[in-house]
Amino acid sequence: MSMVLTNRIKEKLNAGETAFGTLVSMPSPHLVQLLAGAGFDWLWFDLEHGPIPFDALHSMINATAVADGHTVPITRVPADELWTVKPVLDSGSLGVIFPFVETAQQAIDAIAATRYPPGGKRGFGPFYAASRWGLGLREYAEQADDAILRVVMLESKAAVDNAEEIMAVEGIDVAFLAPLDLSQSLGVPGQFDAPIYKEALAHLEACVKKTNAVMGTLGLDAQQANEKIKQGYKFIMLSVDAALIDSAARGLLNSVKG
Repeated sequence: MSMVLTNRIKEKLNAGETAFGTLVSMPSPHLVQLLAGAGFDWLWFDLEHGPIPFDALHSMINATAVADGHTVPITRVPADELWTVKPVLDSGSLGVIFPFVETAQQAIDAIAATRYPPGGKRGFGPFYAASRWGLGLREYAEQADDAILRVVMLESKAAVDNAEEIMAVEGIDVAFLAPLDLSQSLGVPGQFDAPIYKEALAHLEACVKKTNAVMGTLGLDAQQANEKIKQGYKFIMLSVDAALIDSAARGLLNSVKG
């Protein structure tokens, strides 16, 4: 009997539910095992800012198996480095995040890198991906295009200017509206109440809502995350690994020291 390759993030989003995850910047399968066991819907492995080599990424993707498919491994590739999509997917990642997408053509090229021909430009060699998900090579290849989550990050003034054209590109599952880089690009770093930032964010939200994609963003704490959920965001990053560890360690020490 053939196995089915499913992506629980896509299932949840298609059902109108919210999917929660966190960013992993440390090249540690041990940390991933703990985070997957904690119950996150997805883990975002960061090859853009994190010091994660491909061999560690492969081990980290395998470490999510502890959650039996309930924690989906997705990976952010470096900006303008589409060649990295191939080893990321061939290691078993079920999603790719593309940072600093600023034009429709960049979005088209990004989506194409995640799909096999004739619908895309992904080369064939999913040996470890097929093994990770318990499939034969052909079984995996026949299902991968539908299973992979595609996330574009809109985080610059150029992305705001071209948002309508970008979001018209077929195949985008999530538009991640990144507050830190967006505010930096607009010249008001961290000033989320600045009129120019609020206007830009509202425009991005309106463009995404015209499509079948869902909105994603960062929730630095529970209050911020819940506010974003009320505003219609469905793909929520809850903090990052370094901040989670730092907060827990400092909190424990401070409580003991009084």
